[in-house]
Amino acid sequence: MVRRRGWLALGLALLLAATLLSLAIGRVWLDPRVLLASAFAPEPSLAWLILSEVRAPRTVLALVSGATLGLAGAALQGLLRNPLAEPGLLGVSAGASLGAVLAIYFGFSTAFALATPVCGIAGAFVAAAITLTVGRGGTLTMILAGAAVSGVMGAGLSLALNLAPSPYAAYEITTWLLGSVADRDWQAILLAAPFIAVGWLCLLLTARDLDVLTLGEAQAESLGADLARTRLLALAGTAMAVGAATAVTGAIGFIGLLAPHLVRPFVGHQPSRVLLPAALFGAILLVLCDVASRFIPTALELKLGVLTSLAGTPFFFWLVLRLRRTSP
Repeated sequence: MVRRRGWLALGLALLLAATLLSLAIGRVWLDPRVLLASAFAPEPSLAWLILSEVRAPRTVLALVSGATLGLAGAALQGLLRNPLAEPGLLGVSAGASLGAVLAIYFGFSTAFALATPVCGIAGAFVAAAITLTVGRGGTLTMILAGAAVSGVMGAGLSLALNLAPSPYAAYEITTWLLGSVADRDWQAILLAAPFIAVGWLCLLLTARDLDVLTLGEAQAESLGADLARTRLLALAGTAMAVGAATAVTGAIGFIGLLAPHLVRPFVGHQPSRVLLPAALFGAILLVLCDVASRFIPTALELKLGVLTSLAGTPFFFWLVLRLRRTSP
């Protein structure tokens, strides 16, 4: 217990440090004295506007999206009893991406500012519904259904790019798919927030049954676990939380895979104990990756989804090699 509290305190300290760093780092230096004076001034200064309208939404979105991906990854790894499971495995991320891309493709995003996140959330729900309907036979069936749904949604994304009505539309689609928390406003965050909150609640309600599932599906059912309800909560929670986050940020991978594995050596392998620490470290990881994207000296700022993929791929290979060594 003391050890877990120590790592919780360390995680909260890292989260605070990453948040302050994200608010401080940017192309423009913000003088803390000017910010403090602006907080009580009748008219906001330019520095205060940069902080409140540019950096604060970016930081909050990175925190919320990282926590969502970490929590969903931990829940799905417990549900599927698969250490390689992550939110994209069940097609939810691909569905949200396709919905948002269709909004861009048909011009809805130009006519209506919130069309991209709204269509992204709708796409996530459609993908989750298909996965749940087709994959209700069991864990393996759900994984296969998720892979099939991801394939179909990926084909839709490729088709939209192939048939983009203009080079500008193709560029906008490609840029969105690379994933980023930059240039997002409070309105988009507030739209996604209720879905994310309900999704978190659904995922946390699976905690007890995830612990019982470690004994196997037959044993879990004999102990009173309602596996159908658990799958529904996990998939609905992932659809709402990850779908809403992806609808605003674009596709960001590997955070949901990495965060649960980073915390297990310190909190143990009991699924219910991994959920909240994975959310905490998911938030830390995504904020730090976003800060790193501002440090890398490139002509254009490196997209967040690209950076998380570059950072996560070596870990993924290491995990596969470790599983190969430990498997019978």
